[in-house]
Amino acid sequence: MVEEQVLTHTQEVAEENLQIEAVTDPSRFNAIAGEWDQLAKDINKRGFYPVRMTEGERDRLRGDPAALDQLFRAEICAQVGGWCELAAERLDPRIRCIITPGNDDPVEADAVIGASARVECPEFELLDLGPVVLVSVGTVPFTPWNTERESSEEDLGKQLTELLEQLPVGKGCVLNAHCPPYASSLDEAPELDATLKPVIRGGRPSIIPVGSKAVREAIRRFQPAVGLHGHIHESRGAQKIGRTLCVNPGSDYSTGVLRGAVVDIAEDGSCMDFLLTTG
Repeated sequence: MVEEQVLTHTQEVAEENLQIEAVTDPSRFNAIAGEWDQLAKDINKRGFYPVRMTEGERDRLRGDPAALDQLFRAEICAQVGGWCELAAERLDPRIRCIITPGNDDPVEADAVIGASARVECPEFELLDLGPVVLVSVGTVPFTPWNTERESSEEDLGKQLTELLEQLPVGKGCVLNAHCPPYASSLDEAPELDATLKPVIRGGRPSIIPVGSKAVREAIRRFQPAVGLHGHIHESRGAQKIGRTLCVNPGSDYSTGVLRGAVVDIAEDGSCMDFLLTTG
């Protein structure tokens, strides 16, 4: 799903000489009038939500941040609902489809996924996957962008501990924590100053760890077989913390690239192997 700071850009669409031009700073798209569907797809691939409206409606939204936010939330939920329908249409019935939110995702999306008969959304729950139990937490430590799902490290640690202490004795675990563990090489991002601009040291951007100490402590203490993480899009990779394989597939959605990870779990709940994918 798309980050809130990206969504706040308004798309401007004008029709002149049978051409449609859409500007989504810094990208620009063109299409022949009447080919709205293709234009909308091109815009959506960049992580934006295209909506057709009159100039009057556009101007009203510019002056009404609450209405603009409500529109974005509605468009996000509509797209998530479309994904759920696509899963029901295309996935083999034997394949389970599990979607859990990240910190940028609006809370309204949870109800959309929860209403799907085909998709599971086990946020803050334990989900039995046979050899392992999946534990999912989309909350991250406070960020400069005040996103939907944030908390203090202390509260995040309590959430993780409360869930992980419920694991059946001897059962393997996959910790699906959106925030990667602190100082794991999966959480490296540019250091920002008070104005949210990158800090330059020695002529280069300063790169620092920005992950969660609570997540790292939970991994150290409970040693799940696998830690599945995201959040820091530019920090793709894999790392071991004790016996736990931690993976961050990274994200590059703005270029139309889908990054992922395939993890093989053995019958005894241990991690056999993994593969980072790009498609």
